[in-house]
Amino acid sequence: MVEVWSPNALGTYGTTFLRGAFTSASNGIAEFQTIFPGHTPSGANHINLMVHTSSSASGTVSHVGQVFFTDRWTDVIGQYTNYAENTNTRILNAQDKNYALANSAGYNAIVE
Repeated sequence: MVEVWSPNALGTYGTTFLRGAFTSASNGIAEFQTIFPGHTPSGANHINLMVHTSSSASGTVSHVGQVFFTDRWTDVIGQYTNYAENTNTRILNAQDKNYALANSAGYNAIVE
């Protein structure tokens, strides 16, 4: 199972929106549909993921991480209604230590 959570266009996290848990298919792939997240003041624009070893959220957690978007995508989406109203200080990918860590050791955590 994969848990997914992200902020709304204004960069606000909630307990009742933009959260979900998805079981993976037999090939290990879990698919979900969401909105482009708004940027928060705490890091580069990303979606949070938590991977469990079973189909239950109470199962053992095998990975907690983030997938990121290119700064250019965040610039483009940021021009649209709601996103343009986001007043959070923007953190670029190069400024975020979690971005650097997620993209080290041969890993690629960037959604293109």
